[in-house]
Amino acid sequence: MSQMQTIHAAFAAKVDAVLSALEAEGALPAGVSRANVTVEPPRDPLHGDLSTNAAMVLAKQAATNPRALAEKLVEKLAADPHVTGAEIAGPGFINLRVSDSAWLAELRAMAELGADYGKSAMGAGKTVNVEYVSANPTGPMHMGHCRGAVVGDALASLLEFSGHKVIREYYVNDAGGQVDVLARSAHLRYREALGEQIGEIPEGLYPGDYLVPVGKALAEEFGDRYVSAPESEWLALFKARASAAMMAMIRDDLALLGIEHDVFSSEAELQAAGKPEEAEKWLRAQGLVYDGVLEAPKGKTLDDWEPVELPLFRSTKFGDDQDRPIRKSDGSWTYFGADLAYHFQKAQNADALVDIWGADHAGTVKRIKAAVAAMTGEGGAPIPFEVKLVQMVQLLRGGEPVKMSKRSGTFVTLADVVREVGKDVVRFTMLTRKPEAQMDFDFAKVVEASKDNPVFYVQYAHARIRSSLRKAAAEGIAPSDEHLDMLAAEELELIKLAAQFPRQVEAAATAREPHRVAFFLGDLAAAFHAYWNLGNDRPEMRMIVVNDVNLSSARLYLAARIGQLLKNGLALLGVEAVEEM
Repeated sequence: MSQMQTIHAAFAAKVDAVLSALEAEGALPAGVSRANVTVEPPRDPLHGDLSTNAAMVLAKQAATNPRALAEKLVEKLAADPHVTGAEIAGPGFINLRVSDSAWLAELRAMAELGADYGKSAMGAGKTVNVEYVSANPTGPMHMGHCRGAVVGDALASLLEFSGHKVIREYYVNDAGGQVDVLARSAHLRYREALGEQIGEIPEGLYPGDYLVPVGKALAEEFGDRYVSAPESEWLALFKARASAAMMAMIRDDLALLGIEHDVFSSEAELQAAGKPEEAEKWLRAQGLVYDGVLEAPKGKTLDDWEPVELPLFRSTKFGDDQDRPIRKSDGSWTYFGADLAYHFQKAQNADALVDIWGADHAGTVKRIKAAVAAMTGEGGAPIPFEVKLVQMVQLLRGGEPVKMSKRSGTFVTLADVVREVGKDVVRFTMLTRKPEAQMDFDFAKVVEASKDNPVFYVQYAHARIRSSLRKAAAEGIAPSDEHLDMLAAEELELIKLAAQFPRQVEAAATAREPHRVAFFLGDLAAAFHAYWNLGNDRPEMRMIVVNDVNLSSARLYLAARIGQLLKNGLALLGVEAVEEM
C-alpha cells in the first residue's frame, strides 16, 4: 500500500491485478470492461471486511457462470498475505477478510497523511463550475437561501478535496422587473431620508427596514435632485446603487456563514455585453433556434389568443415537452433566453456545471438541461450538467413557527439566525438531511447538548478526544504506534469504520451529495462514543488505563486518528472541530 493509497483502493488494485492475471492465463477474455467492478464493505460486517462483485459482473463475458469465475478469483486472492479469508457467497459475490496488520497499517497511514487523509486525484484537475445562492439582489439573505448556500459551498470544498478545480459562482439576477421594484422602493426611502412622511409602504414595494440606509446614502449623494424628477431620470441610477448595496449586504450575510464566491456574474452586464445574441447566433448556426409560433395555451382559442412568431429553441430535441421561446414579442429576452445565454457563457470555462436551486424552480430544470445539452465541450461531447434542488427550511422555536423579521419585512434573515446559534450549528444542520427533503430548523433543538443533536454529537466526539489527549499529556503519556498490536476487536472495528472515510468522500463527490459526509461523521462519532462508554462499566476499556502505559498510548494513537478524521470531515463542511465543550 503506497503512501497515498488507502486500504480500499489497495484491495481494488489487488482485485484488478488478479483479473489481469486471469486475462493473461486466458480464463478471462482480453479487453473486458471492468468499469462496474466494485470492492466495498459488505452490508453485513459478519460476512467479512470487503466484498467484490467481479465474478458477477464479468462471468457472462467470460462465457462461464459467476461461481466458477469466483473460484478462480478466490484461489488467487487467498494467496495474498493480507487476506485471511476469501469466501464465495450467494450466486458469486466474494467476501474477503483482511489481516489485522493491514488495518493497523491503515491507521498509520491516517497519521502519516493527517489533514490529507481522504484527499484524492479523482477529479483529475477538471474544472467544475458550482453556482449556488444566486438570490435576487433585493434584500438580505433568508433561511431558504441558507440551505442552498451551505450545500453549494460544501459541495465545492468536497470537489476540490477530490481533485477538481472549482469555480464558485453567484449569478446576480439584476436585469428583471424585481430590480425595478427595488429601485422604486429605494426612491421612497430616499424621499423619506429627505424628510418626507411616506406612511405605510405601498403594496408592491419592498417594505423592509434594510432599505432605510440605502435611502440615506442616496440622499447624501444626490440631495433633492430626484425627489420630483420623472422615473426615467433616476430609475437606472437607483437600480445600480440599490443593487450594489444589496449585493454588499448579501456578501456580508454569506461571510457570516464562511462563504465566499470566486465569481459574481451580472445578468444586466451579460445582456449589455451582447452574450444572449452570441448564444442565439451560435444556436441558429447549429439549427437549434428557429422562428416559429407556439401552440395556443391550454383553454385558449384564436378569439382570445394571438399567435406571434418568436425565436424558439428546439428543446424537444433534448427531451423537453415543447420548444421554448428565448425572446418575448417585444424583443426582450425571456427568463429562459437569459439563462440559456448565462449557461452558454459558463460552459466555455468549465468541464462540468452544477447548479444549486431552490425547489420552487423545479419546473425549469428540464428546459435548462435541454439548453446545456446543446452545448458541447472538447471533442463535441455535451457538457456534464446537474441541477440539485434544495427544499425550503421551516423555522421553529420549541415546535412553534418563528415570527417574521421586522428588518426584512417578510422573513427571518440568515444573519439573525447565525448570530443566535452560530455558523457551525447552521452549516452542519443544513447537511443533516438530503437537500430534496423538507427540513425543520428548531432553534431549541439545534443547540441542545444531547446525542439526538448531530451537530453537538460530532463536535463533542472531537472535543472528547482532544480532552483525553490533554489529560494524557499531563500524565506524561503520549500517543504511540509502537504497541498497536495490543488493540482488541472493539478498536479494530473502529479502525475499519474510520477507513471508509476516503471512499465516502469520493462517493459524495461523485454523487454531488455533501450530506453523505455529514452522515458518515455522525456514524463515526456515534461509534467512538459507544467505544468510549465501554470504559464506564469496564475500567480496563478506558482510554487511559492505570499502570498500562503501552495500551494507553496505543488507544490514544487510535483516538487521535479518529479526531483527525472528524476534523477533516468537518472542514469539508465548513465547520470547526472544537477543542473543548
